[in-house]
Amino acid sequence: MIYCFDLDGTICSIVEGNGGFPDYTMACPLVDRIKKINELYDNGHTIIVETARGSVSGQNWFDVTASQLEAWGVKHHQLRTGTKFNADFYVDDKGINAEVFFGERNK
Repeated sequence: MIYCFDLDGTICSIVEGNGGFPDYTMACPLVDRIKKINELYDNGHTIIVETARGSVSGQNWFDVTASQLEAWGVKHHQLRTGTKFNADFYVDDKGINAEVFFGERNK
């Protein structure tokens, strides 16, 4: 199976910065969630990490994000930055809430 994970608020924390944009350099890994993602990877699933970082500001966050994933030990096959559109809600026929997926909330 192919799993596509959002980054901020799903794999790491969101830290508010100045100017209305998050400070991505201060994000902290959510270790239990990364462990589950790595188990999926180890079981042969394809892992894609996708983030809207840079989609509003126009800044290229790829190298910073790739370095963070490596430092946090996130196993993945592909990283996509700046590809998600900024919105308050995402509707997807295959979507699942991060807290539900990682077993931190009952629906």
